[in-house]
Amino acid sequence: MHQVLDLGINLLHANQHQADHNREHFDAWGVTCLNLMSAPGAGKTSLLEKTVVALAGSLRLAVIEGDMTTQLDAERLRRYGIPVIAINTGRACHLDAAMVAGGLQQLEALLDPQQLDLLLVENVGNLVCPAEFEVGEHAKVALLSVTEGEDKPLKYPVMFREADCLLITKVDLVPVLEVDLDRIQANIREINPSVPIFCLSAKTGDGLEPWLGWIREQILLAQHRRQPQ
Repeated sequence: MHQVLDLGINLLHANQHQADHNREHFDAWGVTCLNLMSAPGAGKTSLLEKTVVALAGSLRLAVIEGDMTTQLDAERLRRYGIPVIAINTGRACHLDAAMVAGGLQQLEALLDPQQLDLLLVENVGNLVCPAEFEVGEHAKVALLSVTEGEDKPLKYPVMFREADCLLITKVDLVPVLEVDLDRIQANIREINPSVPIFCLSAKTGDGLEPWLGWIREQILLAQHRRQPQ
């Protein structure tokens, strides 16, 4: 009798095993890792540019940049003088824990990771797969642009359910779009009732401060978890 294996479960189990190892490294180094996920074009890189500029004076940070084929986004971020590791996934629609582990090896070749406070992972643009593959992060951050419409949390619930923080981006466009910001938030709450939601615009800077404050809180929480109890 042939044994039937659920390859999906096995794949996720192997990924989780590597993710746990990545997390052990982050904790040993004292680095807080955030995993940014969204559909293509939601504004992850633009947000990271503003975030890096705002935090670089007070925090030591680096970026792992995931993309299917190019280093265009990585090159944008390198202009700000921070370490940026580019990972091309080929046909894969997400970063997995093994890819991030490879990125960490490249990062270690550049610097001592214990010199960092924060590692920002920009995942591949996709509303489905990234949420299912842990990379060892301390928190998942999902972005939803107002240009994507009000129904995306209901149509793609996994990412919004898994998110520890939800950013509604490009809110400067609300006046020119037929979109209801309150309805977007209500749909998010239907999937994830307690997730913090921040409405912001990387273009104008409106709403960035609450997001930056949330990052600082995550670093403090991670530091507290690492302290002997």
